[in-house]
Amino acid sequence: MSAAREDPTTLVRTRRRADAGHAPRPLLFLVLQCQRPMDPPARLPLDGVDEVGFGRGPVRSIGRRIEGDRTILDVRLEDGWVSSRHARITREGGRLRLEDLGSTNGTFVNGVPQRSALLAEGDLIELGHTFFLFREAAAPDEPAGGATQGADQPFGLATFSPELSERFASLRAVAPAPIPVVLQGESGTGKEVVARAVHALSGRPGPFVAINCGALPESLIESELFGHKKGAFSGAAEDRPGLIRAADRGTLFLDEIGDLPAASQTAFLRVLQESEVVAVGATRPVKVDLRVVVATHRDLPAMVERGDFRGDLFARLSGFVLELPPLRRRREDLGLLIAALLRRAAPDRAASISLGCEAARALLLREWRLNVRELEKCLATAIVLAGGGRVELDHLPPPAVLPRGGPAPEAPQPGEPQRSDEEDRRREALIRLFREHRGNVSAVARAMGKGRTQIHRWIARYGIEPGDYRDG
Repeated sequence: MSAAREDPTTLVRTRRRADAGHAPRPLLFLVLQCQRPMDPPARLPLDGVDEVGFGRGPVRSIGRRIEGDRTILDVRLEDGWVSSRHARITREGGRLRLEDLGSTNGTFVNGVPQRSALLAEGDLIELGHTFFLFREAAAPDEPAGGATQGADQPFGLATFSPELSERFASLRAVAPAPIPVVLQGESGTGKEVVARAVHALSGRPGPFVAINCGALPESLIESELFGHKKGAFSGAAEDRPGLIRAADRGTLFLDEIGDLPAASQTAFLRVLQESEVVAVGATRPVKVDLRVVVATHRDLPAMVERGDFRGDLFARLSGFVLELPPLRRRREDLGLLIAALLRRAAPDRAASISLGCEAARALLLREWRLNVRELEKCLATAIVLAGGGRVELDHLPPPAVLPRGGPAPEAPQPGEPQRSDEEDRRREALIRLFREHRGNVSAVARAMGKGRTQIHRWIARYGIEPGDYRDG
């Protein structure tokens, strides 16, 4: 392909300096097709492309062609709701413009019909019953106008996020080594799933043993982890090897390592230093061969600073540290995750499951406060309520309510638009109506003259919980 040209009709092209790392690039993700949610998503790099055209085809295809000095990306969709010439993307003054080309069923951006719209980071594009996501993300070079199909990686390590792809590649590289791994991230981001993938890639012959440190009674932590001898304490009626020895030659996964008490931290440090464990009531150590993966939603370095977590233990554990982003920060992966979770929830009939357009839109616009865990429960419930038919909007449970003391709503990230005065007024109006109608979404939609889908979209955007007003 020829070098990028400074042509006002071309899409955004990003200059890079060799020492600057990856710069933001325009990327389009084919996230989900309602009729075939199991079909692989795709990532389309847009720099170096002059126009993207969308239309219906006999099969899904993504191809590149040259017209004179212009490079055009043709996206053909096997979607009966897409017109033969449906929409296109071009450049306008350094921005990307999406235009509807007189399609029968219209073009939507973030659930709102648009004849023409300048695209912004994170916009959800809806053509017929097919959904795309536009991102400007730091990414390595890819063939301009090419298409990367669904990632062929173990569940938990499959991603379309360029930044996360690089971190997962590094994790796969260290998986066969005995290097300890620390997984950080909010609750529900899939830390145990990633730990299991690391164990599968490690080739270790022993078992994967998962322990939730926060769920163990403090009085029994050491005997559960390190084992005990008969008679070591009241109730110790027999020798028990403990969970650490149970993971010999395998992988020990300690979830919520930040909840491990100080005394247990000291004993576990010895296990890592000496590769041996001493059972409660025993006098001789027993050798163990462990790969250790730990996870936490807490800030371990801050805990070390406060003296709540041993610095030498943290240093021993921190062979490779991976931060798993919340689901709301990796929406390009929703298609991959939905397909994988449908397969888990209904393995015998996943291929026959379809989604209603409003249901798909709600899934892709929801905030997912409890991350992948919430998405999994939502899909499992929806499949049951659908009774073997198409999953519709009414089959989706309401967004999860964070427990008291849960994380506060996030401040806008760099590059995200600040909430306007108009949006603040809209949020206040919604809250007033939810109080008046006791959390009834349909009643609020009628009062505002909007569809339920738009109300659900605003619920997710403004962090409103209708359930908070049902008893008020």
